[in-house]
Amino acid sequence: MKTIYFLYALPFIAFVSCKEEKKTAISTPPQEVLQVEKADSLTAARIDSTQISKPLEYKGNFKEGFRWKDKTGEYIVVTSETGIYRNESSSREIGDSADAEVFASCYSLGNNQQIWKVNDFVKDCPVDIVAEFTKNSLAVTDLDKNGTAEIWMTYKTVCHGDVSPSNMKIIMYEGTNKFAMRGESRLQYGIDDNNKPLFEGGKYTFDKAFKDGPGVFREYAEKVWNKHMNEQ
Repeated sequence: MKTIYFLYALPFIAFVSCKEEKKTAISTPPQEVLQVEKADSLTAARIDSTQISKPLEYKGNFKEGFRWKDKTGEYIVVTSETGIYRNESSSREIGDSADAEVFASCYSLGNNQQIWKVNDFVKDCPVDIVAEFTKNSLAVTDLDKNGTAEIWMTYKTVCHGDVSPSNMKIIMYEGTNKFAMRGESRLQYGIDDNNKPLFEGGKYTFDKAFKDGPGVFREYAEKVWNKHMNEQ
């Protein structure tokens, strides 16, 4: 499938903030021109936090968003992160520990109903915490050209006090069907006698949905994994 990029002005949608606080947007539509991805069976455009309508909510800090239309309807997806925080209301095994979470929420714009959600986290961690989406990893495709969009996201989580790989996941939804690819990020820890880099991590496994699904899904997932697996 070839993806074509062009410019497209999205209609205004009101603003909903993160961290459980609701805000009302200005009443005039933003004059933003955003990137649109168009395939044979869908049109998808990146959005920002000012284009999330009031009935739709998300937790944490806005990371990325897409709005798209396929043969089943019109939808919006938002990824968000809390960053590292301390939940004083929860019991803790370690006094100085903290938490971090990532979220993804998909809504139908036909009825403002949530279609699916993703929530992963690191809890009660006293050392270094990572719980974040990789940059620009949210994507909308129709690889199998069946008219139903596939929504992709990649994120890493870890609680560690040393230099080591993170847990890494690629989650994809086609409609309400979930696909997951799980493993570790890759970290270079040295070079061998021939000056070739030595790596730790980078391995992954596909869940049953990916294994039983179209091969084009696995091929795309492997490309995304290789793009985002290296730790900086």
